[in-house]
Amino acid sequence: MTKVALLGTGLMGAGMGRSMARAGLDLTVWNRSPDKARAVGVPVADDPASAVRDADVVVTMLFGFESVAQVMTEALPAMRPDAVWLQTTTVGLEETTRLAELCAKHGVSFVDAPVSGTRQPAESGELTVLAAGRPDERLTPVLDAISAKVVWVGERPGDGHRLKLVSNAWVLSVVAGTAQSVALSQALGIDPKLFLDLIAGGPLDSGYAQAKARAMLKGDFTPAFALGGAAKDALLIQEAAAESGVDTTLVAAMARLFGSAGDPEDDMAAVIRALRP
Repeated sequence: MTKVALLGTGLMGAGMGRSMARAGLDLTVWNRSPDKARAVGVPVADDPASAVRDADVVVTMLFGFESVAQVMTEALPAMRPDAVWLQTTTVGLEETTRLAELCAKHGVSFVDAPVSGTRQPAESGELTVLAAGRPDERLTPVLDAISAKVVWVGERPGDGHRLKLVSNAWVLSVVAGTAQSVALSQALGIDPKLFLDLIAGGPLDSGYAQAKARAMLKGDFTPAFALGGAAKDALLIQEAAAESGVDTTLVAAMARLFGSAGDPEDDMAAVIRALRP
């Protein structure tokens, strides 16, 4: 049986861990907050090195590059040389290259595999994984447990992130655009539900937009995709766009909106707060 170590059991990682546990994987988890690790219901390691020592596959789902680099600097020396690191945190393009180089120094295989999806798909094992690297059969049960779809983008580390940034640029645009229309309708004295009914079932409709709009109208910002993560991703998209010569006007505005909408642990639908009068 494939032995797996999961480092990071926050909003996304906890759901991924429970999905792996349901699939019967031999799983050990670690998190800086032990209570969050114990909530997964599987063995908990005291530190990253202990978690990865006997693992065939190490999965990271942490917050941002600095966190991943710090944790894996501690964990990599303890990993078996034949182990594979499945890096699912969204960290950026240059940062992915640096993590791959760090991995290579220890002779461990690296797969760049950011995920597309929010808390509920993580809990139900229905994420989309955007993978880049050399396929390894030991990854199959892990990917089967956490995802409904795996897109192998190529073998070059970073290509998974390239597709993820493209995808998230669209996701953030949908949410920010929906918030703009909801806020504008309210400010103009029009029931926002009329706008939602107007697009419902047509070519401009989106189930995601409808769900986020309902959350905005209810003021229910229980996190599925947190504001802090949206703001972080917007900055990564802005950086990638600038480096590739793509205009950054739109994504810079989204980074400002998601970054100024309040509690970063609220759901990204709370971006409406940055748009209302």
